[in-house]
Amino acid sequence: MCGIAGFSGNGDNQDLEKMMAVLRNRGPDANGTWRDEGSRVWLGHQRLSIIDLQDGNQPMVTARGNLAVVYNGEIYNHSDLRKQLEDCGHKFIAHHSDTEVLLHGYEEWGEGLADKLDGMWAFCIYDKERKEFFLSRDRFGKKPLYYFASGENFIFASELTSLLKHSLVNPKISSLSLQKYYAYGYVPAPLTLYAGVHKLPAGHNMKVRVAGADIAVRKYWDFALEPFEKIPAQPEREWGERLRELLRLAVKKRLMADVPLGVFLSGGIDSTAIAFFATEELGRPEVATFSIGFDEASFDESGWSYKAAKFLGTTHHLEKFNMRGLLDIIPEISANLDEPFADSSILPTALLCKIASRHVKVALGGDGGDELFAGYDPFRALKAAEMYSRCVPKPAHMAIRLLAGKLPASFGNISFDFAVKKTLCGLSYPKKIWNPVWMGPLEPDELSELTGAKVNIEAVYSEAIDLWDACPQANLVDRTLQFFTKLYMQDNILTKVDRASMMNSLEVRSPFLDKDLVDFVRRIPSSYKFRNGTTKYILKKALEPVLPREILYRKKKGFGSPTAKWFKEKTLKFGKGINGETPSARFLKKKLAEHVTGAKDNRLYLWSQWLLENTAVKY
Repeated sequence: MCGIAGFSGNGDNQDLEKMMAVLRNRGPDANGTWRDEGSRVWLGHQRLSIIDLQDGNQPMVTARGNLAVVYNGEIYNHSDLRKQLEDCGHKFIAHHSDTEVLLHGYEEWGEGLADKLDGMWAFCIYDKERKEFFLSRDRFGKKPLYYFASGENFIFASELTSLLKHSLVNPKISSLSLQKYYAYGYVPAPLTLYAGVHKLPAGHNMKVRVAGADIAVRKYWDFALEPFEKIPAQPEREWGERLRELLRLAVKKRLMADVPLGVFLSGGIDSTAIAFFATEELGRPEVATFSIGFDEASFDESGWSYKAAKFLGTTHHLEKFNMRGLLDIIPEISANLDEPFADSSILPTALLCKIASRHVKVALGGDGGDELFAGYDPFRALKAAEMYSRCVPKPAHMAIRLLAGKLPASFGNISFDFAVKKTLCGLSYPKKIWNPVWMGPLEPDELSELTGAKVNIEAVYSEAIDLWDACPQANLVDRTLQFFTKLYMQDNILTKVDRASMMNSLEVRSPFLDKDLVDFVRRIPSSYKFRNGTTKYILKKALEPVLPREILYRKKKGFGSPTAKWFKEKTLKFGKGINGETPSARFLKKKLAEHVTGAKDNRLYLWSQWLLENTAVKY
């Protein structure tokens, strides 16, 4: 993994150096710059050396100097692409650098390059002859890419904080983006917290003419649910065999590295399956696995990770902490989080990455499994929620919600009262926004109270509503799959893993997001993903021949942090945001008072507000 930055137009070497300094954690092993003074183009790169340690430094330029590239990611099929390009007459200089494949691939295929890549990436290729940038982001958006354009100036970087170091970038907070942050817990692409600053969305390419900064953004790939029309006689057996084979191949591809490599192992389905196929490929003791545990039972999964490691025979690294261990890393998190997002599981994720980075430079993780196979709790609530919304009149619902609100708040990891209240909260609104309201810090009525003005629900939740309307299948499970796979995963889960790993100079790879595996899974009907109340049904059936049932069918826990307890005990305190008599200050005082007295569990909003005040992005 690496950090990239660059610009065209006004600016100088000092701007580039400031932008790169922010990215040093992403690439501490080497750095480089390149410029085309005639066209006022600057490129910078911070390298985390993983593949071709000797010849892979960047920015990399073709032999005749017509193309230059800065690149963050890994291309798992680069060897196959290299052979294709050599057959077309291309001459390579580096021994086995995937970066050089991008340069020759762009010469040969132009914009079609992204379609041929299997991996994760964010890159910028500068075509000196055409005087244009070509930028691309991988299919699911594992690697970030921010940009800003104004007049003849175009500026890009791996992180928002890096972009803001350029002297020309001084934008203002977008009020709509801020509302989306409180509604979702993150700012969905292509927006950022700032007006005029954008993320290139997942699965998109962009061309930029450096004279005038003319921009053209094009989608080259999209995740679409297209179920098989014909169901096999024994779908669990036939689809199960195919899933095992595809996951095995996906893991094998991601074991490619010239540095030490390991696997995250929580003891859940996804991580245990990945570790199993890694041991098949490398041998049992040769696979290093990593997990963390906590002294508070509702947050601890270490017993399951130990069982999984014992079954797999891996060399397991488990470290247990008291909850103070999470609190201690908050200053590091807030300093390196970049654009804030309100998922407190960033804390244990960052701690896990810190532990793993002491032993390896690459780790395989289970991200994508829950999104692709309907693994989240909201899937269990859909049928009952639909029946409830159809049968319970709104006045009766409001009375039930008021009654549920009197349940005493408890502050464990996803407590019963918290789940009940969030479910009823979502059911107060149209189906199209159930999922974001269930998952987000604030509901629409609270957004209005926070801002002191009526909120336009259609504008705030536009991304979730568009996905709902665009889903060709009418059932709730498919529409919820689309929400989690296309929105929540890109802007929450993958952002979390990128920031947590990069602040520890660790590369994390996701076998479940392999393009061939994804292409097969999207064809499996949702009735085989969530079936008779069982989440991830077809994946569990596929893995029954290779993993213990107690792991496959155990209750899902997930990473959590005791933010509710910290706010109740005033361990985390607010600064400027709570002062004054603005609507937002009054709202914060009210929510904090409710939380401290135990009247309500406002952990999601309080954490989102605290992060907004304490991240490197200025609010």
